[in-house]
Amino acid sequence: MSTAIELIRVSRRYRSATALQEISLRLEKDVIHGLLGRNGAGKTTLMSIATAQDWPSSGEVRVLGERPHENEQVLPKICFVREEQRYVDDALAKHAFAAAARAFPNWDAELAAQLAREFRVPEKTRIKKMSRGQRSAVGVIIGIASRAEVTFFDEPYMGLDAVARQLFYDRLLEDYAEHPRTVVISSHLIDEIAHLIETVVLIDQGQILLQEPVEQLRDRAVTLVGRADAVAEIAGAREVLHHEAMGRIVRTTVLGALDETERRALQERDVDVAPVSLQQLIVRLTAREHSIHQTVADPTEEVAR
Repeated sequence: MSTAIELIRVSRRYRSATALQEISLRLEKDVIHGLLGRNGAGKTTLMSIATAQDWPSSGEVRVLGERPHENEQVLPKICFVREEQRYVDDALAKHAFAAAARAFPNWDAELAAQLAREFRVPEKTRIKKMSRGQRSAVGVIIGIASRAEVTFFDEPYMGLDAVARQLFYDRLLEDYAEHPRTVVISSHLIDEIAHLIETVVLIDQGQILLQEPVEQLRDRAVTLVGRADAVAEIAGAREVLHHEAMGRIVRTTVLGALDETERRALQERDVDVAPVSLQQLIVRLTAREHSIHQTVADPTEEVAR
């Protein structure tokens, strides 16, 4: 598959902090990608640079094969919806949609109107006077109806309630199926978007920890539940991501899929296998990387003293 977005050794430094540290990343075209990470991990900075709303301190950015910054051929093909999108003070939803229609060649006005009704966006209320959920709905509608070749959602739906968020997921998937494009979704609600995304990009402290297809990532870990000795025997030398004891029973999440011999041993040892949710796995892997970095950093800090 062809590449839609490519970052080559991209860094973004501010006066007192480094938001991105020599990130190299390739995102395939016409795929829904999940950009995951903690607050302050660098997600918004990465998206701002990829959409030409910020400049990298170093490195190279290409979107649809071209440098996006100040590029009138590429920018109309990019839609970036932020969590706190800004609008003109007296703008109504129809004004935001009219501006989007001028900005995006593939804009679908009928779809925007339909979504406005479904999300119950008020017609005569200024956007700045809307509730947070209503403002989020306006951004979500623009992101879907733009049908931009590359669309970024930076948690714009955080103000939506559970019903409205599910509506967003459903309508995005429906329109993506009919009009494929490259979509990047940043979210803290990992399990909620797990069914949407095809690949995961995990970023932490300005660095890419992993980039994998979702199904491949799910197969990387397994949770074993049973007696401590039996679980330890089946887990073998695998790396433990999480362990908790409940009396004589333990629950251990380990890296590495089980082979056929080990799966047959599960019944003999009375050990159950519990699914590892995508959110649990991301949390464990992030904690693991923090532990590794601290272990590496401590000796240096000791020498520095």
